Amino acid sequence: MQIFNKTSKFDFMGGRKLASGLSAAVILVALVSVFARGLNLGIDFTGGTLVEVGYAQPVELPAVRKSLVEGGFEDATVQHFGTSRDVLVRLAPRDGVESAVVSDQAFAAMQRATEGKAELRRVEFVGPQVGDELTEDGGLAMLYALICILLYVGIRFEYRFAMGAVIALVHDVIVTIGIFSLFQVEFDLPVLAAVLAVIGYSLNDTIVVYDRIRENFRKIRKGTPIEIINASLNQTLARTLVTSLTTLLVLIALFLFGGEIIHGFALALIVGVVVGTYSSIYVASSAIIMMGISKEDLMPVEKEGAELDERP
Repeated sequence: MQIFNKTSKFDFMGGRKLASGLSAAVILVALVSVFARGLNLGIDFTGGTLVEVGYAQPVELPAVRKSLVEGGFEDATVQHFGTSRDVLVRLAPRDGVESAVVSDQAFAAMQRATEGKAELRRVEFVGPQVGDELTEDGGLAMLYALICILLYVGIRFEYRFAMGAVIALVHDVIVTIGIFSLFQVEFDLPVLAAVLAVIGYSLNDTIVVYDRIRENFRKIRKGTPIEIINASLNQTLARTLVTSLTTLLVLIALFLFGGEIIHGFALALIVGVVVGTYSSIYVASSAIIMMGISKEDLMPVEKEGAELDERP
């Protein structure tokens, strides 16, 4: 058909079965990793002690780690905080030892990492109970976000679109969390915030695609649902790619030059943007096809007597 020859350059929906199989395999691997290996939770969730130390001269992290290991802190997480003279250490809680004692012992060990003077700048304690509350609140936050999105899309579009959007968002969240579980990247509060941001980013992209699909279902009189969805995806492809690429450039720069303290945050957003762009094209669009979307479902309902009211 001529109208589709002009607008459709890629047969996205022709590869929906392959994409569905790929998504199912990735989600399976992610779920197995989460349940088998779990997440490498930071002290925000597990509880523990955070110690920030400032040195008079630049210090190498391996030297700090060695001093901590010699002091009995084998599981300490060490990273630069801002500059090469500032070091941030996360320590897991110890049974029977007060947090103040743990921080003093860790600082004493860190002082031995260099001959220069070291200054204790900050100590924070997170109890296990607080960590459990954050874990529960974080899970509830994602659940509430998905429920609100389901209601919003269902009211604005149609229930099949709402289900498709939630399926795509669940796909994005599971894959992003699965990456952190598979590679045991630390999962803390900034990463949780990034996952929630991924939900918003992916939804925005999906809404743009859905809006064009709904418009074309009403405007294009001939053509199958697959042809119309393909045309809609191609019409929004440039916008999707430009938005995703510009966002990725910023996130990659943040990951490379923002310091180790925000590596997890930037990584979660990078994975989320890539997966979210993929899901808005394949997962969300394929879902409404599998649920049997048709033109009749999207045509505006004509009120009874509307034709009589239009007569002079």
